Amino acid sequence: MKTRITELLGTRYPIVEGGMQWVGRAELAAAVSNAGALGMVTARTQPTPAALRIEIARAQALTDQPLGVNLTLTMLGAAVSYDEWIDAIVDSGIRIVETAGNNPGPVVERFKRAGVTIIHKCTSVRHALAAERLGVDVISIDGFEAAGHPGEDDTAALLIVPATKAAVKVPVIASGGIADGRGMAAALTLGADGVNVGTRFMVTQESPIHDDIKRALASSTILDTQLIKRSIKRTGRFWRNAVSEEIVAIEKRLGDASNYDAIKHLISGPTGREALENGDSQHGLICAGQVVGLFDDVPTCEEVVSRMVQGAEAQLRGALALFEREAVPA
Repeated sequence: MKTRITELLGTRYPIVEGGMQWVGRAELAAAVSNAGALGMVTARTQPTPAALRIEIARAQALTDQPLGVNLTLTMLGAAVSYDEWIDAIVDSGIRIVETAGNNPGPVVERFKRAGVTIIHKCTSVRHALAAERLGVDVISIDGFEAAGHPGEDDTAALLIVPATKAAVKVPVIASGGIADGRGMAAALTLGADGVNVGTRFMVTQESPIHDDIKRALASSTILDTQLIKRSIKRTGRFWRNAVSEEIVAIEKRLGDASNYDAIKHLISGPTGREALENGDSQHGLICAGQVVGLFDDVPTCEEVVSRMVQGAEAQLRGALALFEREAVPA
């Protein structure tokens, strides 16, 4: 396949692995890259920039294909220096970075000086336009269906993708609700130059999470995720379990953004990591998109990418056939 994304990133297919906290480790990222997509090591999964250097080196030893790093920027408004994280990424020879979370302004200049291609994840057209003005090379736009933080506007991919495509000049990657060839074909038809895939790669053989979590996600329906942290304007989509239900119950009872302290112990990072590692699906937040209801198996990354590309081609050829007309007899 050839799109502006494959040309820019050097991949065989316009598919990018989503940056997933606790999940985007070396083995998964390398497997995605080896399958022809863009694997993504998640920087802030590592405790320090030094540990990130080691993780990138591990991934690079497993693939000779293009590889990216996701760097999530703090959403808490604090003044944070990213210099050591940037040094770890650039010194390791990484030339593709996905930024997410907060305004990418503090890191764009440093990355651009190093010749790094910057993908910035956005949840609204206004944020996409701001990121483009700052100099990012690609916009990855999240629809309401996406795992993680889909923003506060509740805009589905069917709307946000073409709206973003119409507003910006840089390539656009569609994110949210994409797990197979149908979703990929839809995104490309909406004008996207590529797709971002998180939850589907999370439930693969190479994914580092516990097999019990993979099976639980693979047996889920499209109704088995829910939105939390809406009361504090940091909406996140997670798999529905005892922890997410408790958070929603507290938010409903207390009702306003002043009650962050009441849910702080339930949304802390370590509890989610522990659940993913030990397989206890009810005792930690597990990030997942609504696409959990679109698959029921645990394939390899190679199988996911191959199915997605072949499925997209079949969908697009089928759509084209709707416009074919029989030849009129002479």
